[in-house]
This record gives sequence, structure tokens and C-alpha cells, in this order.
Amino acid sequence: MFKTYADVLAHLDHLGLFHMDFSLHRMHTALNRLGLLQPHCPVIQVLGTNGKGSTSTFLASLGRVHSLRTGLYTSPHFVSPAERIRIDGSPLPEHLWPALANQVMRAHRELTYFEFMTLLALLAFRECGTELIILEAGLGGEHDATTAIHADLLCYAPIGMDHMAILGDTLGAIATDKAGAIRGTAPVVSAPQEPEALARLRTACCINQAPLTVVDGAALREISGMELGLRGPHQHVNAAVALAAWRTLHRVNSRIPLSLPAIRKGLARAFLPGRFQQIPARCALPALWLDGAHNEHGMRALAAAVEDAGLTPSAVIFSCLKDKDWQDMCRLLLHAAHRDTPFIVPAIHNERAADCEELAACLRGMGASQVRTARDISLALSLLDGLECADAPVLICGSLYLLSEFYTLFPQYLQPIRRREECP
Repeated sequence: MFKTYADVLAHLDHLGLFHMDFSLHRMHTALNRLGLLQPHCPVIQVLGTNGKGSTSTFLASLGRVHSLRTGLYTSPHFVSPAERIRIDGSPLPEHLWPALANQVMRAHRELTYFEFMTLLALLAFRECGTELIILEAGLGGEHDATTAIHADLLCYAPIGMDHMAILGDTLGAIATDKAGAIRGTAPVVSAPQEPEALARLRTACCINQAPLTVVDGAALREISGMELGLRGPHQHVNAAVALAAWRTLHRVNSRIPLSLPAIRKGLARAFLPGRFQQIPARCALPALWLDGAHNEHGMRALAAAVEDAGLTPSAVIFSCLKDKDWQDMCRLLLHAAHRDTPFIVPAIHNERAADCEELAACLRGMGASQVRTARDISLALSLLDGLECADAPVLICGSLYLLSEFYTLFPQYLQPIRRREECP
């Protein structure tokens, strides 16, 4: 059915990125037909609200430096779905997608986008002989496609308020859904949580007799003495969760090695685009900070990271989705930047995007003195030419979709900067 990578992308577009059907029966059926009910190697499932991608990235980096062939499945992607499936840090090659997608179609023809991608990733990991798999949950936990797979360990990044229309409008309801992924005795490692969220995790662990480890102050102090590849104070928590998970998995599975020098190297080498990513000035661009803080919890972490960096942004390019708490996000962003800092609000080409004029009015109403709108990220970047941006980086934040449009223009920044690039 699929002959090229483009054929697979066309099918994914047909499925629709935001179509959801909260049930695991299709996944169980397909996993059984593909022989994937019992994975061929250890699996870590990573759940939570903010920090899932970073925690998953730290874990994958630890796997690679310990010489384990590591499969990493994350979401969303910025430019291409190939970013979601990585083996030893590299996207799954496009020439492998058609045959894998055909296997998925033969197993079940009525899958959602996320289910299809999850199954394709698992097939790819098996056929490429991975020795460790890290699966980042998509949305929630109880009915997430990644929950259908047997996990040897579950990680919880901080749980906060997001996707309220789907998961519930209280922290307890959201945490209950995410705790629903705990269905057996596999150990659970969690970041520090709000009391209500932690209570839901403890209850699920107690019912399933799953041991629970919550990262404490001692673990955070240990991390504070290590170099981290991902910047910002909030990354200390994500790195501490990854390290505690690695040590736990080592205790329960003798095939998982553990070396302190490798741990230090793995945490230092972790890279994930769009997480307080710092890009030096080059070509026609000033120095940049890129961060996909897309909800109040994420914006709070970004504000702390900006304060920790000791620099006020020279300008801010900000936009977000209308189903987020964007008034609170604007307030936090103004706290991170000076009220005299120039703000540029570009339109995002997504049906869920907040109206840029409405965002601009909100910022002005909160005291921002220089606010402009732009039809897209390209125009927003060109408007920087008339500003003084030499003293501090320009901050681009507020939505992963805004960053997606930036990376479409500059795809080289989806990878670590390892050498000075030539200007086009």
C-alpha cells in the first residue's frame, strides 16, 4: 500500500493529528497481531504534563553513553514526523517507513494518528535491534496508546493543568487520568508533585503494589553539581527523575549498566530543540533563546530560567494557542521581560491559535509599552532589524507551533550546533 515516505505522510495527514478515540482495544489488537505485546527489550514510559520530553531525552542520552542501542519515541514534531522516532539519537531513515507502515496497516486499519505512529515506532525499534526503549506518553495516561505496551518502569514529570477540556478541569482529575497508566508492579519514579497529584500516584501504586520513588532534595542537590545539556533550573528536576529512573532500572534489571562517568556524560550531552535552546548570533539572526513553553506551568519554568540566566531579553516574539491560559502566560512573560522590552506577536497558522491582535491587546493592557503584531514568524524576525538586539538574546516562545514555523525556516537548529555554519 505504501511505497514511499511521502505515501506514509499522506496517510497520516488523512488520519488527522488531533483525532482522538480514548480506548486501548485497537492498540491491544494490533500489538497482538504484530507480536509486540511483550517488548523485546526493557521499556520506560514517561508521563506527566511538563518535562516529559526533557526527561525522555535525558534517559535516551544515558542509554546511548552506556552503549545501549536506544529507541526514543516522543511527540509532537516540529517539521517532520521522523523527529518522533529516533534510534541512537538519529531520526528513523525515511526509506524504512513504507515497509513498517504496511505492517501496521495489515495489523489494524482503523487507528488514530498517535496509535499508528506508536506502533510504527515499536516495529522500528524491534527490527533495528534496540536494547532500550523510551516512550513518551502523548496525552493523559490511562488511555494513552503508549500505556498499551508493557513497561518495565514508569516516570512521572511534574503534573499540572493542561488539556483540561479532555482530562478534567481539576488537578486531581488530570492526575487520576495520568496515574491510570500504573497497571502492574513495575516501579514508578516521580518528580516532586503537588500534594493532590502525588496522592493520586500513591493510590495507584498502592493498588497495584508498584514501588514508588519520589525525587527528593538530596537527588536535586546531586544533580546541581553536574553539567546538563538542557538549560534552566527546571531541568534539574527532569534530570534527577531520569537519573533516579536509571538507577531503579539498573537494580531490577542486571542488563542495564550503570557508570558514574557515563551518567555525567549522558546528562551533559542531552539535546532537545526548543527547550530554552540557545543559539548564538550568526548570519542575519541575532542571538536567540527558543522555548516551547506552551502553558502556564511551562511559562513559569521559562521565567525562572530567564531569571537564572541573569539577562533580560532584548526582544520577545510570543504567540500561543487559544485553549491555553494565555492571560496568565502573558503575565508571567512580562515578569520575565522588562515592560519596555519590545514584543512582537506573530500569527500562528493553526486553527487552534489565539488571535494575535487579542494577545497584543492583553500585553498592552498589562503594561507592555512596545507591542507589534506580524502576519507570520518570518515577518516577526525581519522586524528585529530595527531593534537593538546586541546586548541580550531575543526570546521566541509560547507555542510549539510557533517554534515549528521557525524550524521550518531554519531546520539546521533541530540539531546541536557542532560547528560554525556557513551563511546562505
